[in-house]
Amino acid sequence: MTLHLWQGFGVELEYMIVDRQTLAARPISDELLKAVGAEGGDIERGDAAWSNELVLHVIEFKTNGPAPELAALPALFNDQVRAANTALEPMGAMLLPGGMHPHFDPATETRIWPHDYNVVYETYNRIFDCRGHGWSNLQATHLNLPFADDAEFAQLHAAVRYMLPLLPGLAAASPVAEGRLQPALDFRLVNYAQNSARIPSSTGDVIPEPLYTQQDYYEGILHKIWADTAPFDPDGNLRGEFANARGAIARFDRMAVEIRVLDIQECPLVDVAICAAIVAALKALIAQRWVPLDDIARAEVKPLAAILQAAMVEGENTVIDDLAYLRGFGIDEPLSIGEVWHHLAYETGLAEPWRRVVRTIEQQGTLATRIRRALGAAPTRAQIDGVYRALSQCLANGRMFEPQ
Repeated sequence: MTLHLWQGFGVELEYMIVDRQTLAARPISDELLKAVGAEGGDIERGDAAWSNELVLHVIEFKTNGPAPELAALPALFNDQVRAANTALEPMGAMLLPGGMHPHFDPATETRIWPHDYNVVYETYNRIFDCRGHGWSNLQATHLNLPFADDAEFAQLHAAVRYMLPLLPGLAAASPVAEGRLQPALDFRLVNYAQNSARIPSSTGDVIPEPLYTQQDYYEGILHKIWADTAPFDPDGNLRGEFANARGAIARFDRMAVEIRVLDIQECPLVDVAICAAIVAALKALIAQRWVPLDDIARAEVKPLAAILQAAMVEGENTVIDDLAYLRGFGIDEPLSIGEVWHHLAYETGLAEPWRRVVRTIEQQGTLATRIRRALGAAPTRAQIDGVYRALSQCLANGRMFEPQ
C-alpha cells in the first residue's frame, strides 16, 4: 500500500547484548532469536519484529511495517525489551543501551552473523574489515518516513537533509569507548563517518547530495557506489540501496527515507520522543513555516556537513553562526543547537509526552552529556561500569537517566 507523507512511521532500535555480571559483549543474538521461536535471523511478534544485525552481539527491534502513529511505540518497544531480557536471563545476559559499548574491543570481540544473509555481511567484512568501532560498536535508532512519489520524495529529502546537522544535539549518546571518555559526545557518529573510508562514495560527507528524483538519486549516488564497489564485489552482493551509508538514505524499495544518525537512547520513550520532535520539525519545514522549501532544497552539502561535524563533538553545545542556515528555522542570531531545539519544540507545538522528554534533554543535556556528568573528568572502570549498569536499568524499567 502506498503511504503518503506522515501516514506511517518505521522505527528500528538496536541494542547490544552483554553479560549480566561483567558487561562484556555476548555474541548470542542467534541464541536469543531461537529462544523466542525464530527459525532464522528474524521473527514477527505482532506489531513488532526482531532481527539480527551484522554482528552477533546486537539485536534489533522494529515496527512490523509502518506504524500509523508514534504514540503506541514506547509501550510496544518496552514489551520487546522485557521479553528479550527475560529470554536472556537464563543465559546470564541482558540488553545494554547507548550508542557505543564503553569497553568493547572490536579487534578481538567482533563476531559476524554466520547464518542467513551471511554472504552480504562477509562481503562487507572482506572489503571494509568490520573489526572496528565503525562497524561492530554502533548502536542506533533508525527512523523511516514514507513518500508516495517523486514529488513527496523531493519535499521529504530536502527537509531531512537540512535537519541532519541538528540531530546530535538531541541524540548524542556515545561519549565513552575503549574504557575512557572520548573527545566527542557522539563518538558513534565520528566512527560512522569513517567506516567506509576504503570506498568514500559509500558514505560521502554523511549529508546526502541535493537530489530529488529517483532517477537522479540512482545516477548521482547509487550508480557511483556500485561502480566503486564492483572491483571488490564481483558477485554483486552489495548492489542494493543498502550499500548507501549516508546519514539519511532513500529506500525506493520501500518508498521511505531512512534517518540513520541517531544514537540509541536509554529507553524507548526517549528514542520515540526524539523521533517525534524530528517529525514535528520536518513537517514545519515542508509546510514552509519559515522559508520557501526551495531555499531549503538548495542547501549545499559542505556547509551542512561542517555543522554536523561540529555537532558530533559538542552535541547540544555546538554554536551555529551560519545565519543563512538558521534562517531556515526562523532564527536570525547565532544559537547553540540546544537553543535551536528549544525554539523548534515551541514553534512546532510539540505535544506531551514528547515535550516532557525533550524538556529534560534541554535542561540536563543529551544522554552523552548526562553520562559525562555522572562519570566526572577521569572515571575508573568501576565508575564507568556503574553508570552503564544504571543505563541498563533505565532500559529495563523504561525511564530516563537523570544523574544525581
